[in-house]
Amino acid sequence: MTDNRVLWDLDTETMNVLFGTGLNTHRASIGLPPVSHFRDYVLTDRPRLAADPVLSPWQEPADLDVVQTSAWLRTDDRPLPADAEAFLHAGEPPVYVGFGSIPMHDADAVARAAVEAVRAHGHRVLLSPGWADLALADDQEGCFAVGEVNHHALFPRVAAVVHHGGAGTTTTAALAGAPQVVVPQLADQPYWAGRVADLGIGAAHDGPNPTFESLSAALGVVLTTETRTRAAAVAGTIRTDGATVAAKLLLDEIG
Repeated sequence: MTDNRVLWDLDTETMNVLFGTGLNTHRASIGLPPVSHFRDYVLTDRPRLAADPVLSPWQEPADLDVVQTSAWLRTDDRPLPADAEAFLHAGEPPVYVGFGSIPMHDADAVARAAVEAVRAHGHRVLLSPGWADLALADDQEGCFAVGEVNHHALFPRVAAVVHHGGAGTTTTAALAGAPQVVVPQLADQPYWAGRVADLGIGAAHDGPNPTFESLSAALGVVLTTETRTRAAAVAGTIRTDGATVAAKLLLDEIG
């Protein structure tokens, strides 16, 4: 595993290129000098870590005075669409498959592999097209394609969640007690996949390109009483007060 300090330094270089260039272009246009270190410019002396301490405990580099607030969750009271509700009521809890805003290589093959793997385990499929544009074939019974929905309302009602490993999706599934199969694509997603596996609340897929065989194997781990029991236990430890903690810290500093 790459040392966290090396990753931190690499992140500095990345932020300087991605964001520092635009910032300095704007500063030059209004007569201000350039900023040489973007992250030092935007971060405070005490950065806030908006991640749950069970899912993602703070690690090195130790010289950073980090305050871990837990995840900043937005209250969402939206009901599920009527057709999604009808599908959920029509049978046993399905397996949710969705990769959010991640474009998947050969989306048709990914959707086909996911549907076949889930059905091979005797479950129905709830497929979220997302930016990957996953699609169902016309003859796939026991399957339903759902658009943008309230994951906080949906995930407690599924048998498992197959996803890309974004921080928000991972936290929401963990809070719901839903076992997870994480198929990481980029950035921090391999980290979240590893955390899910280490905590025993799901499986980390090996690599970004799922197949019928690889998903079947992962689902074989996830769709067990042991994993579901563990996921339910961890769900009870996930904090939901991160945004409140962060707001209070801010008010204390400016008060």
